[in-house]
Amino acid sequence: MILFDTIEIMDSEIKPNSIYTTKETKKILKISDSTIKRLLKKGIIKANKVGGQYRILGKEILRLVSPKTERKVVGIYQKIKSKAKDKIKRW
Repeated sequence: MILFDTIEIMDSEIKPNSIYTTKETKKILKISDSTIKRLLKKGIIKANKVGGQYRILGKEILRLVSPKTERKVVGIYQKIKSKAKDKIKRW
């Protein structure tokens, strides 16, 4: 359920200006260790490293799960899929 700049997830709410650990972010997004690492490494989720650990702003989590971002990702996926099909046809 979207409420202004926050999203309710289970019993908690993602607050745009709150800071989350990778463990909290994984739990919110329901993703694995390897997926959170990949998202951080590729810069899909922007984070700051504090004392050797990542800290993620709530705004970043909200941006990631927004419908606008989802449409963008689907568009990128479709382009990649189309290019792969074209390459396979040329073989």
